[in-house]
Amino acid sequence: MGRLKERFQAFVNNRWLVFVAAMWIQSCAGIGYLFGSISPVIKSSLNYNQRQLAKLGVAKDLGDSVGFLAGSLSEILPLWGALLVGAVQNLVGYGWVWLIVTGRVPVLPLWAMCILIFVGNNGETYFNTAALVSCVQNFPKSRGPVVGILKGFAGLSGAILTQIYTMINFPDHASLIFMVAVGPAMVVIALMFIIRPVGGHRQVRPSDGLSSTFIYGVCLLLAAYLMGVLLLEDLVDVSHILVTIFTVILFVLLFIPIAIPIILSFCEESRDPAEEVLLPRPEQQEAGKSEHDANEIIFSEVEDEKPKEVDLLPASERQKRIAQLQVKLFQAAAEGAVRVKRRRGPHRGEDFTLMQALIKADFWLIFFSLLLGSGSGLTVIDNLGQMSQSLGYNNTHIFVSMISIWNFLGRVGGGYFSEIIVRDYAYPRPVAIAVAQLVMSVGHVFFAMGWPGAIYIGTLLIGLGYGAHWAIVPAAASELFGLKKFGALYNFLTLANPAGSLVFSGVIASSIYDREAEKQAQQHHIQPPVSGSIFSGMFAQDEPLKCEGSVCFFLTSMIMSGFCVIAAVLSMILVYRTKTVYAHLYGKSRT
Repeated sequence: MGRLKERFQAFVNNRWLVFVAAMWIQSCAGIGYLFGSISPVIKSSLNYNQRQLAKLGVAKDLGDSVGFLAGSLSEILPLWGALLVGAVQNLVGYGWVWLIVTGRVPVLPLWAMCILIFVGNNGETYFNTAALVSCVQNFPKSRGPVVGILKGFAGLSGAILTQIYTMINFPDHASLIFMVAVGPAMVVIALMFIIRPVGGHRQVRPSDGLSSTFIYGVCLLLAAYLMGVLLLEDLVDVSHILVTIFTVILFVLLFIPIAIPIILSFCEESRDPAEEVLLPRPEQQEAGKSEHDANEIIFSEVEDEKPKEVDLLPASERQKRIAQLQVKLFQAAAEGAVRVKRRRGPHRGEDFTLMQALIKADFWLIFFSLLLGSGSGLTVIDNLGQMSQSLGYNNTHIFVSMISIWNFLGRVGGGYFSEIIVRDYAYPRPVAIAVAQLVMSVGHVFFAMGWPGAIYIGTLLIGLGYGAHWAIVPAAASELFGLKKFGALYNFLTLANPAGSLVFSGVIASSIYDREAEKQAQQHHIQPPVSGSIFSGMFAQDEPLKCEGSVCFFLTSMIMSGFCVIAAVLSMILVYRTKTVYAHLYGKSRT
């Protein structure tokens, strides 16, 4: 009985359990990506035009990205407290929007609707921050893949929630808003006590590589399955029973990764106590600041210098070899060969505060590259419903789900391949961002041309490129500016998303769309609405006009394509400036 209790405690404190629970939270946390599905319902129910809808989209992006409070609360409150705050915000914001759209409460002015959308989507920042902060600390040696998978599931949540909504089969499309309000809150409240740092660097095992491969396999299988199901449901009239079976299989695939912490905790032999002597303990970490820093550096050096074959040796021999290496490193530290850095202001690769990072050119290169690249991708995601309708497609949900899947694969693949770049070649991770931005540039051209079937290729390229940003950028920021204030740094960088959306969607795309819609209305002898100031429509509702044809988004897409090329240039400048940093961080992996 005592052994079973010990195994269960090991299961609860296993870092892979935290990772899997974070994956589940993220799989319903990307509610902002469903805006393309719920925006047509809001537009028709509240009689909005495209410019008014764009204002809601900007409010959604601001809520999704303004995470200063989430970053601060994650340092003050336990992570479960931050997750609870996010769940309440999500429920209140989108729940009220649902009540308005369904006519259960009076319609509010546009500015109030913007506040509700902001509050509802701001809950997502708490989910993201808690998941990333806990898992990056639990997996400090695998930042790229961990961030990529977690952000990937956030991107995939649009397709997952759409499939669940298809199974529920509500006749009222506004019910999707209700599911967005209630579903994520329920999942987060159920899992919020699991998400926390558990000293993951003390849980390194030889089987970690196999576990990571298994997770990647599940991710690829999940994406392929969802893509096949969505295409089948779009092309063929599928019965509700079959849709239910598809959704049950989806849940099975989502639950499969829990096998990893179960096997590690209940099936594998526990770690040899002799090995624990070599790993830092909490009481040792509190002995003193300088001793803590020195021990952490020595531990890090042991991990870097330890030959790979040591992990394959028997426990007693492995302990002896590591102990010998540790003694050598302590002697080297005493002689100055391993230098413990003194506090004289951080350099790139060390821990920065947000204020220290804000005066660095590299930080602003990341920010503006992200603004131009991800901002243009988010504009496509927010306007995909109108873009597909303008090209003559009636079922907008299929494209919203498809871009969600490509977004997921972009994040998973971006984290995986950028990790190969830094680990195997010690080359700066931002080079992967530049490649993603060039891919997006081509995708925008396909959207601009509006050729038959081009929307499928454009959705593929934009989804992959946009998703890659959110796997690569957080990992690169943690490498260049440290993990100590990662929550604040990450949440500041996410401001690039709404800033880009404000320019691309709120100003450029909506203005061009409404102008083309007015031209077409005049040609068909339809009286267009009277244009007012930039705040027109905040308190009144104009009769919406629709634009048809590729001309609706041609100019917008070409502008965004050009900005993606500029973003790639900024990323390559960052690559040039950080070559020595990455050579210092990862150069040893090439030997």
